Amino acid sequence: MQEAVATPAAQPVGAATRPRIPLGRKVLAYVALTKPRVVELLLVTTAPVMVLAAHGIPNLWLVLATLVGGALSAGSANAFNCYIDRDIDRVMKRTQKRPLVTGELRDGEALAFAWITGVVSTAWLWFLTTPLAAILSVAAIAFYVLIYTLILKRRTPQNIVWGGAAGCMPVLIGWAAVTGSLDWAPIILFGIVFLWTPPHYWPLSMRYKEDYASVHVPMLAVVRTRTTVGIQVVLYAWATVACSLLLIPISGMGWIYAVAALGSGAWFLLEAHRLYASAIREGEVKPMRVFHASITYLTIVFLAVGIDPLVHLPIALP
Repeated sequence: MQEAVATPAAQPVGAATRPRIPLGRKVLAYVALTKPRVVELLLVTTAPVMVLAAHGIPNLWLVLATLVGGALSAGSANAFNCYIDRDIDRVMKRTQKRPLVTGELRDGEALAFAWITGVVSTAWLWFLTTPLAAILSVAAIAFYVLIYTLILKRRTPQNIVWGGAAGCMPVLIGWAAVTGSLDWAPIILFGIVFLWTPPHYWPLSMRYKEDYASVHVPMLAVVRTRTTVGIQVVLYAWATVACSLLLIPISGMGWIYAVAALGSGAWFLLEAHRLYASAIREGEVKPMRVFHASITYLTIVFLAVGIDPLVHLPIALP
């Protein structure tokens, strides 16, 4: 598969003619390898869960240690992903600035970086948080690299559905770092992120449909009509919002969380339905509106997860 899509013209500069990369650019290239915007979103789901697990402000050094370890872990998984997908990244337009495409990093440098950050993140979480958090971190890296990147991504349009489980692990890691165990609350939070991932990513795959088709990656938007993608986005968005409401009775969340989950959920659903409505009509579809709305929705929900235990206004149930 890799040989079929790679083109000689798109290869990075050869070792013999490779210019010297300044140290500053080299450091930025390593940072880019971790996909920092993805890491940032993962950390947004970690810290609030730690507040919920502690029923208040957890030890701030523990929070810092967990966020640093989580960032290293996610960066390792993303670096492995960039290394494995370097052949299709050299073809797709949206990935033309990645460091293995531009030649700012060699393949071996990227692979070594991925292994080193993975090992360091595991040791960091093991000794500075809890062994369970470290084990969950290793599971997240392994699932993202082995299950999603190597097996699912290039073989099935369900790649995002099941592969997205790796992106749900930070909520479990955050909870485990505080308590050393798991409970129903982090499982529900895991479910929120799991169900949210398809309606978050499928609109992006609609935007870059031609890119994925050019490298034979069977994203749903490539192998199904836009109407099918639209209805799937709607169904998963409804499932996400419904799952978010389960946290109210399970964890005794108060009005702050309830209002945030319902209000942001209604907006998320509105954007999902707008996408479907435009998909079934002739004309332009604007999938990135749902993509950006999904990020805002998840941020609001998890901010509420962290704020609600601090300013708890209980819901009086009949």
